Amino acid sequence: MSGGEVAGILVAVFWAILVSFLAVALARLAQTLKATTKLVADVTDQAVPLLADASAAVRSAQTQIDRVDAIASDVQEVTSNASALSTTVASTFGGPLVKVAAFGYGVRRAIGGRKENVPAKEPRRTVIVGRTVPAARKRSNRGKKD
Repeated sequence: MSGGEVAGILVAVFWAILVSFLAVALARLAQTLKATTKLVADVTDQAVPLLADASAAVRSAQTQIDRVDAIASDVQEVTSNASALSTTVASTFGGPLVKVAAFGYGVRRAIGGRKENVPAKEPRRTVIVGRTVPAARKRSNRGKKD
């Protein structure tokens, strides 16, 4: 055997080893692709019903939101009616009740009256709208020693 034949045999063995490694790698790649295809098919089979359930849940939520909106508008109408009723009652009974209370207070004061031994109280100051009240006087510390 000559050197060229040995080199040819070595190249042939090298190519055989390279081809066998490539065959093993391609076989493993094929298995991986089959597993990936099966996984994608399984995910698709499970995702379609989940999406249908999610769509149904969203529709149900929209229906409930519409109901809550109707209830909220009814509550707003009841609130405005109650406010109007409260205003009406206050204007109808408020003025006369204040007058009756003031009259009762005046009657109690008149009946209680002044006792003979008790001196009369000083009259209260009257506030006049539009006039300025003078400032309070400051006390001076003249003549006081610490």
